[in-house]
Amino acid sequence: MSRATTVFTCSQCGRREAKWLGHCPDCGAWDSFVEEALTEVTPRGRARSGKAQGGGGSAPAPLRLAAVASSATERFSTGIDELDRVLGGGIVPGSLVLVGGEPGIGKSTLLLQVLDKVAGAGRSTLLVCGEESAAQVKMRAERVCAASDDIAVLAETQLETVIESVAAAHPALVVVDSVQTLYSDGFTSAPGSVSQVREAAGAFLRLAKATGTVVILIGHVTKEGAIAGPRVLEHMVDTTLQFEGDRHRFYRTLRATKNRFGSTDELGIFEMTGSGLVPVADPSRLFLDGAGPSAGAVVHIAVEGTRCFPVEVQALVSRSEMAVPRRVTNGFDRNRLAMIIAVLTRHARLPLSSHDVFVTIAGGIRIDEPAADLAVALAIASAECDVPLSPRVAVFGEISLTGRLRPCSQSERRVGEATRVGFARVVAPVSGAAAQGDQRVSGADDLRAAMALAFDPTPARRGHIAASDDKGV
Repeated sequence: MSRATTVFTCSQCGRREAKWLGHCPDCGAWDSFVEEALTEVTPRGRARSGKAQGGGGSAPAPLRLAAVASSATERFSTGIDELDRVLGGGIVPGSLVLVGGEPGIGKSTLLLQVLDKVAGAGRSTLLVCGEESAAQVKMRAERVCAASDDIAVLAETQLETVIESVAAAHPALVVVDSVQTLYSDGFTSAPGSVSQVREAAGAFLRLAKATGTVVILIGHVTKEGAIAGPRVLEHMVDTTLQFEGDRHRFYRTLRATKNRFGSTDELGIFEMTGSGLVPVADPSRLFLDGAGPSAGAVVHIAVEGTRCFPVEVQALVSRSEMAVPRRVTNGFDRNRLAMIIAVLTRHARLPLSSHDVFVTIAGGIRIDEPAADLAVALAIASAECDVPLSPRVAVFGEISLTGRLRPCSQSERRVGEATRVGFARVVAPVSGAAAQGDQRVSGADDLRAAMALAFDPTPARRGHIAASDDKGV
């Protein structure tokens, strides 16, 4: 017979302990152990299982890769180009996809539109809704879907019932909204706990691999922005998509943090409208303010996967009234900002040690590439000296700790995109391939040279620049 045992499981990495620990020895997380009931199998049951596995009659035979058919050519489109781009070209049959994002960001709306497009293409679809009733789903479908009558809906949270219904219907695409609402009778813990989420993800993983059905799980996120539940959930799925953006703005970004069937560098951009999420094919003019040059605003040419577009970096510098100055960022890494401020203080002689520095990426987008270092540094210097950059100038470049500029990838594409959207000149590292023999590029060896090339040299601003010579500008 089996007996119930209580164990403590880390909600971040899945480590199990016999007693509660405040600090996880594996992942280092604090206060992450939760209690759950575990059913252990008796030694007799393990012996029978081992005999069955070693008997040879029912054991599966290994296959050579030459005899295995690749699923790369079996992708089918979601009907939304931006989502297909992030997925790597479409959906792979039998894959398990996890979509996370803040509440109200548009996860359910986007996947309902995917179900509508796939159903309109002649494939069977199913929506398992644990958070809403079928009537509530119908109200949203009437607003955002064109062929909502072809979408099947199952309002159920009991895991075994859901698995049986999906296996019987055998749809091509299943969306589960959300995985934290499902529960199994084999566990006494509440829905959303570590054991329940792990069991639900494992059941859908086995179902997807056995039947070829594509399963998309919608996951909640924590207050830190990470997907709620055990970290093993992200390891089990084939693709993890993160839906980002400010819900008070109209634009959303979708990026893959894990993708077994494609790149994790692609970025999908959507606009929230009254009829749902609309893909943005050309975002080049999307994240620009449109106003003339102003102090503290610099245009950076960003590259995300196969997409190249300009974004505006804005900075504000003010004397701090606190003992420890604040360093606040929105859409940019805070640790990277601290490094850039240190480089500006040391190599450009800007007095920033007693000033608050605020940096934001306009439009609600997040930029993580090191090529944005030069734009952030010039925006801070421009805000501190109250000197705008020259009109129609864009920048890109990585800054080293010595103050020198390092070359960036895809420099030619960045320069070409800047020219296409109307910028007359680009300030970039002189060692980059784009700066060699290109009249559109003003090459700089270090940060101070880039500042001298980028700032407005008109007579009205010469007084400001001369007064700032002692700061390195």
